Amino acid sequence: MSLVKLSIKGISYSQTQNGAYALILNEVDGERKLPIVIGAFEAQSIAIALEKEIKPPRPLTHDLFKNFAERFDIVVKQVIIHKLVDGVFYSSIICERDKIEEIIDARTSDAIALALRFNAPIFTYKNILDKAGIYLKANPLEANKDSQEIDDVLSNPETFGHEEESNQSGETYSKHSLQELNELLDQAVSHEDYEKAAKIRDEISKR
Repeated sequence: MSLVKLSIKGISYSQTQNGAYALILNEVDGERKLPIVIGAFEAQSIAIALEKEIKPPRPLTHDLFKNFAERFDIVVKQVIIHKLVDGVFYSSIICERDKIEEIIDARTSDAIALALRFNAPIFTYKNILDKAGIYLKANPLEANKDSQEIDDVLSNPETFGHEEESNQSGETYSKHSLQELNELLDQAVSHEDYEKAAKIRDEISKR
């Protein structure tokens, strides 16, 4: 079975599962998207890895794993999403130590959070992409009933790193001064509210 390389397109809040997020993976040499539902903690961890400018005051679980692995000369070489059963994706982390390769089973969200921290490529098999991959429609209103649910997940994505002026409560940052924004950014990071921090950072970048 041939492997297909994936990149991370973004993270959006799931409209169908309360408190969950949809991680959107993009086929590197194609147009298909692979949506994977993940929890809020994993979404936050992935978002932090994507947002290079935001550094948590203390290492998160995936940061701790990376520090631990590096201390013992373990390198994550790649991540493979190798199985899809009843809507659940199964992944493997390919590690190497002293030129010996090991394969570790992992949840897909954890595997991707680690892949980002090790700059490791993410792959899936072509048959999985054929089964679960979708084409993101330009106009969600044209979606048919069979794909409506997944389009709802993907519509209006609250993607970390994209320009957004408001947080989930509807607060806007456009009226704040640059000094106020920097203070709000420090507060958001200290409270580990990284989604809010990313949006404040975006407003600062606009200035």
